[in-house]
Amino acid sequence: MENQILELQYAIDTFYFLVMGALVMWMAAGFSMLEAGLVRTKNTAEILTKNIGLFAIACTMYMVYGYDLMYGGGILLAGISGEGETYSNASDFYFQVVFVATAMSIVSGAVAERMKLFSFFVFAAVFTTIIYPMEGLWTWGGASVFGLYSLGDDFGFLDFAGSGIVHMAGAAAALAGVLILGPRTGKYDEKGNSKPMLGANLPLATLGTFILWLGWFGFNGGSVLAMASKESADAVAMVFLNTNAAAAGGVIGALLLAKAWFGKADLTMALNGALAGLVAITAGPDTPSALVATLIGAVGGLIVVVSIVVLDRELRIDDPVGAISVHGVVGLWGLLAVPLTNSDASIVGQLVGAGTIFVWVFVTSLILWIALRETMGIRVSIEEEEDGVDITECGLEAYPEFVTK
Repeated sequence: MENQILELQYAIDTFYFLVMGALVMWMAAGFSMLEAGLVRTKNTAEILTKNIGLFAIACTMYMVYGYDLMYGGGILLAGISGEGETYSNASDFYFQVVFVATAMSIVSGAVAERMKLFSFFVFAAVFTTIIYPMEGLWTWGGASVFGLYSLGDDFGFLDFAGSGIVHMAGAAAALAGVLILGPRTGKYDEKGNSKPMLGANLPLATLGTFILWLGWFGFNGGSVLAMASKESADAVAMVFLNTNAAAAGGVIGALLLAKAWFGKADLTMALNGALAGLVAITAGPDTPSALVATLIGAVGGLIVVVSIVVLDRELRIDDPVGAISVHGVVGLWGLLAVPLTNSDASIVGQLVGAGTIFVWVFVTSLILWIALRETMGIRVSIEEEEDGVDITECGLEAYPEFVTK
């Protein structure tokens, strides 16, 4: 009887991992739709190609070496298949690999509309093989940083589902890329004033946001890492509740600030507010009450509106989808919010973890972006950018009957 119970728990936890992983995989569709909605029509096919390409590259390269580096899982599935202690190792790999793809998806929107497609793919291959797995090794993997210390063991760094490890890491890589690429042609006038470049399809961007909202239940809920007991089932339910509450709080916070600041509601700010709320709660969705989770998300919604405006108008950092603000700036807030409800975390530990992740990912990504620029090039020509990267990079248009040159 005891063996049968253990086998049932094993089956439930394995199935739970697979379903949560499938929800996170569905976030790839959300990123695709969000980004396609926020770029101009002449760049739609390329951004979609970029998203499906990066997902395939992430899954392959993490299998070949990234998972082995991060967890010692084995090259080419040699150590991934088979049984773990409480769930299948293959289910664990599947759940982890979709997180890698999520981190890489953050980069694609920030460098949209002016980057060479295959240069981006080369960056994606290196990022998912080495850069992301290395910082994951120091945090979730539990290994020392160059033999000096383990963030979790020595500093009490906590990041439940990846506000820093996934989201801030993706934003750090994106920031490095944007700084090397420069802004889109015509984004800033001679005086440095920002000129709006509006997205072509806000219904599509809204659909993408709702898909991401749904996928986030797998992102955070799956990070409980178990389901086959009353305690773990209760934990998963609470994480779901807090994830939803924070997203709602993010929307409300962003809408209220947009109304007070701009005098009207701004749909794009509301969409980014939802994502900001989700990013903010990801570091610690297991300990707050639903009301506190709502407030954490609302602060994230306020922060993202300010960050998007400051980065665009004051710092002249051209991020077409607001990815650096949503995932980077709010990702840091998410890490710092953990000690508010979890006594096992400390501000010092969270800052050490955030600093280590950001410095490693930003510096290595910056080096890689520069190397790509000096070898194969990373930016299309002004003429190609004006025509749209759909034609120059993909040889087709997403809206062939409606694109106006």
